[in-house]
Amino acid sequence: MQKVILLSIILFSSIFSSAQNFDKLTSLEAKTIKTYYSAGYQQRAATISNRVEKAIAFHRQLVRFKPTVTLLVLSAADWSSYTRFPVYGMPHYNDQQTLIVAAEDNPFWKSFIPPMDQLSTDLRTQIETVYRNAKGEISMEAFFDLLALHELGHAFHIQGGLTMQRKWMGELFCNILLHTYIAENEPEQLPALTLFPRMVINAGIREYNYTSLKDVQERYDEIGQQHAKNYGWYQSRWHKSAGDIYDAGGKGLVLKLWNAFRQQKETLTDEQLIYFLETAAHKSIADMIRNWDKETIK
Repeated sequence: MQKVILLSIILFSSIFSSAQNFDKLTSLEAKTIKTYYSAGYQQRAATISNRVEKAIAFHRQLVRFKPTVTLLVLSAADWSSYTRFPVYGMPHYNDQQTLIVAAEDNPFWKSFIPPMDQLSTDLRTQIETVYRNAKGEISMEAFFDLLALHELGHAFHIQGGLTMQRKWMGELFCNILLHTYIAENEPEQLPALTLFPRMVINAGIREYNYTSLKDVQERYDEIGQQHAKNYGWYQSRWHKSAGDIYDAGGKGLVLKLWNAFRQQKETLTDEQLIYFLETAAHKSIADMIRNWDKETIK
């Protein structure tokens, strides 16, 4: 079975025992998924857990499969007790079932806020509107909260036994599931989901060493672990592509991709993969591969 693709911005494998107890945390009652949270964050845990549950139910209707997920909503103080992943704030799995997210705003999320005085008036206004939190501060919290649903996508394709063909295809698939859920169920969250990727893409690629799909396939772990912003640029491209693919094919594409990757076990060449995606799913996905380098902003 393919290894779990852990992150939205960075890949890092940190396996704790599946028998790990959560004695420092509080269990959230009356939920269909097991949820545990750090002291003082019951409401936040309930909000995130409720969204994850709704996404599971939505995708289960589409693909007739339900993964098993345990959700941990952790404070910065509790983070190191339950994961070895070093960056507080990055949603990830400890194993194939335990999804870990941050309970509070943090420097990692804030590090993605661009110099506001260097932005166009229009983009600055959008960022100040979409990403202003309850304290009146600019934070990427609204975007990173949605990434729990990206990680949920990995639970679906890993536990569902899909052969994703490429590491980057696994990421794109999860972004398609994420965008489809938000578009169909929480369209008011689309600005938070789409503005961050557009902001990263518009900044160009001058500071990145790797930009091709071949690069990320061959150097996936290296880019994820050693070049976080470069990996973030890839994820932003996949987020944008997921939106374009959803707009072109609608929610029915989820089932088409699910069936295609569930049935195709043999590894395909690049040319075969393009043809496979175009015929088994939708031309928009094949076009993303064909046009990847052309659409890279220098």
